[in-house]
Amino acid sequence: MIKNIVFDMGGVLIHFKPAALLAHFDISPADRDLMLKEAFGSVAWIQLDRGTISAEEALEAMQANLPERLHPVAEELVNGWWKLELRPMEGMEQLLGELKELGYGIYLLSNTTVRQPEYFPLIPGSQYFDGQIISAQWKLLKPQHEIYETLLREYGLRAEECFFVDDLNINIEGALCAGMSGAVFNGDAARLRRDLRQAGVPVKTDADR
Repeated sequence: MIKNIVFDMGGVLIHFKPAALLAHFDISPADRDLMLKEAFGSVAWIQLDRGTISAEEALEAMQANLPERLHPVAEELVNGWWKLELRPMEGMEQLLGELKELGYGIYLLSNTTVRQPEYFPLIPGSQYFDGQIISAQWKLLKPQHEIYETLLREYGLRAEECFFVDDLNINIEGALCAGMSGAVFNGDAARLRRDLRQAGVPVKTDADR
């Protein structure tokens, strides 16, 4: 029986599209491609999420592979991409509120940096969460088995009572290996409601409206 719903953040609670963030800058298409590769696609970005390097170290590593004209762009992204755009995922605030009213535990399991507490309260529905596991705080990343086990241990949860929602197949597969159930989120809150309903969570679906 499902008692807890666990959510990813980027791509689930909020839109996170690097190309959309880069559209805020007056740079050429070629420079946008370079930023996608050398900033968002860099090892340093992953290390930031793992919490093994500082923002200053990550920025230095990225800027070493970028022309000087793009150094300010990299700095703005590393130190505050959420200030450029923090767009809520449609339908998720309502779903979170409904789950809370139904008595479900609501938890966050996200690959993100130690700066996450600065902007998480700005996300509609964040007030419904009972707990969070942030990758950088634990030096772990999904889909490592240990990060799912950390969530279960820290909040006294049973894997078979947890349903995990993430936008990446590999992270859902990691949750399944840890004994949870779950569904890949593709931006469609109505479909997620159907997935939850199928798992025994009595949320409203289109058929109920």
